Amino acid sequence: MPSVVGLLEQYELAARRRGDGLREEADRIQVELATAEQEWQEWVIARRRVDTVLAPDGDSAGTEVTPDPRDADTRAVSRDAAKPKSKSQVPVWRERLAWSALSVDYQCILQTLADRSRLHQGPLTCQELAAVFGMDVVPARVEALRSKAKRLVARGWLVEPAPGRFTLAKAVAGPGGRS
Repeated sequence: MPSVVGLLEQYELAARRRGDGLREEADRIQVELATAEQEWQEWVIARRRVDTVLAPDGDSAGTEVTPDPRDADTRAVSRDAAKPKSKSQVPVWRERLAWSALSVDYQCILQTLADRSRLHQGPLTCQELAAVFGMDVVPARVEALRSKAKRLVARGWLVEPAPGRFTLAKAVAGPGGRS
């Protein structure tokens, strides 16, 4: 019959080997993640450069890329997306109505929430939207976004499942929502 100390040493050795194996796997995944983030950031930069070249006036000074590649919701977005402009007409959502019927500002909001929905992430607040868009999270910008989000809710494009939290309406997120 093996001794108690011998059995404990066997369990200790097995636990240490398991820990070492998991540590090696975690290191491998960290390297793979860093490589994927670098590649993703390079594509963001490439798209930004193409946007600059294809811009009608050759100027993309209003476009900014958030430098943190770990933010899955990061995209190049106009810093002026929440600036009050002449009131955009937001049509009431109906089946087969293309997102292109909306101004770019509203399309950015919908795309961000669609990406979160696709990734099975929850609703966003307007402060979180401002941060995703790379805006200064100041009351004026947040309130401008809130106004746009509320307008989209009123027209059936978004829902507000909890006060101040917005997500795509089920019909908009479903088939044909991005026609």
